[in-house]
Amino acid sequence: MHILTFSPEYPPLQVGGLARHVKPLSEALVKEGHKVTVITQMATGALKEEMKNGIEIIRVKHPLVNAPDFASSILQINFEMVQAAGSLILKGRHFDLIHGHDWLVIMAARTLKHQLKVPLIMTIHATEHGRNHGIYNDLQRYINDLEWLSCYEAWRVIVCSNYMKREIQYLFQVPEDKIDIIENGVEPEDFSGDVLEGFRENYAHPDEKMVFFVGRLVQEKGVQVLIESIPEILFHNPQTKFVIAGKGPKMDELKDQATRLGVYDRCYFTGFIDDKTRNNLYRVCDLAVFPSLYEPFGIVALEAMAAKVPVLVTNVGGMAEIVEDGVDGIKVHPGSPHELAQGILRVLKNPELGKKIQENGFKKVKEKYNWPGIAKKTNKVYQRVYDEYLESDWGEEITGINMVNEKVEYRYQTTGK
Repeated sequence: MHILTFSPEYPPLQVGGLARHVKPLSEALVKEGHKVTVITQMATGALKEEMKNGIEIIRVKHPLVNAPDFASSILQINFEMVQAAGSLILKGRHFDLIHGHDWLVIMAARTLKHQLKVPLIMTIHATEHGRNHGIYNDLQRYINDLEWLSCYEAWRVIVCSNYMKREIQYLFQVPEDKIDIIENGVEPEDFSGDVLEGFRENYAHPDEKMVFFVGRLVQEKGVQVLIESIPEILFHNPQTKFVIAGKGPKMDELKDQATRLGVYDRCYFTGFIDDKTRNNLYRVCDLAVFPSLYEPFGIVALEAMAAKVPVLVTNVGGMAEIVEDGVDGIKVHPGSPHELAQGILRVLKNPELGKKIQENGFKKVKEKYNWPGIAKKTNKVYQRVYDEYLESDWGEEITGINMVNEKVEYRYQTTGK
């Protein structure tokens, strides 16, 4: 099959975790025998069109007209995506399925679905309600409505966890038999290899334990809870350094919080880091901590496991489904600085426990959360949808049109008319 994928981000453009899902999934689907065309936003220094690892990537630029707000900007990008897909279709390109990722591309995906009369599959990675613990303003209501529309327009909806399945059933009244759960994955080989000598000393002294967080600095990631827990950790284990990697709207607020608590000198706010630096930090830290208040899946937990580092997560969302407490990670209740501190100290003061959970975590990642297996599950969804589509009114209509076109093309080639 030829899959038309719409994604708001794709490497080198990475805003959240979505790009780290779409790229390896697309590459694994190509190995399954599919053709994949990804239409996404332009990234600085990237080509407008390229073939990479078997995937055709089309990147659209932002329109020259400045949008008055975020929602209008996203809508303009969707218009550009439709235009890019239309250009491919005019060149004779045929697509069997459309796969959209999140509400940011639903208007483009929906338009092409009806224009081409081919089925649409949507992956919902997170919800506006979940990110904000409710809907409180007009922009959030608009995004929430587009998420509902994404589920409504989709032939089938893919989510990454049981938690997300329950969430979209509750929020958008999606029938249970319309939802497929396919977990995220990680590539362990990306996190292997040696770290340059002296790398760790750039972030912590040799005699310090290093606690590492990486992610967007937003409320739902819970970094404020981690900072609140630091005084208790330092009381019991003074030689501890906290490396906080990432950027986001809460950066200044988090730095102010650390200053007020008198722990700023024990924190290293790195800002944005590239993948290589992130992977090296995983490999040299003593514990990776993800104190999320909302987390549909938590691919960062898999990254830490793949890097063979002990991982601590909160008992929330998809993360709770990944980690078995005391076996392949540590789980604590969300939003509690004291519980978080005790969970961190549990590993820092017990190296044998840390070694056990890192070994079990790495084994789990390799066996359960690998992209070839995820691609096979996705392929089953594609095949089911396509088989149902061929038996539908749309499928019969398109099949008839294709047969007529083939006859016209044959007559032209043999007679010249």
